[in-house]
Amino acid sequence: MLASLKPQVTSILENNEKSVEKRLASVCELLRDNINYYDWVGFYFKNGDKEELKLGPYAGEPTDHTIIPFGKGICGQVAVSNENFVVPDVGAQDNYIACSITVKSEIVIPLFVNGENVGQIDIDSNTPDPFTEEDERFLEFVNENVAKIL
Repeated sequence: MLASLKPQVTSILENNEKSVEKRLASVCELLRDNINYYDWVGFYFKNGDKEELKLGPYAGEPTDHTIIPFGKGICGQVAVSNENFVVPDVGAQDNYIACSITVKSEIVIPLFVNGENVGQIDIDSNTPDPFTEEDERFLEFVNENVAKIL
């Protein structure tokens, strides 16, 4: 299922007639609309020289978490660890920032440009423990292609 979305992701990202912002928003919408357990899909990016992440394009319910300090929550931890973070049950995480009471699980994959962690893709799911290694590989593919246009 996920692999079948790869050509659409590539096609969206290679469309130079749209701004980077619009292309990223389109990728978020594509994933949210086509993967039933992706309830919120968004990008966070390093906010200049600050030790924080700033919300970029996303698809889903609006969030108050437009700025996330490094180390705080799942996204903030990935900004520091540079590693994928799959959370099967957000309720079991001490350092979790709740975006919505309906969110049950989360996956965050760092986005690297020239070896530097510049941001991440963040997926919230209202389904408990839906993320597999296939999701990790697919989202790494998405980020590798996003990196080419940043």
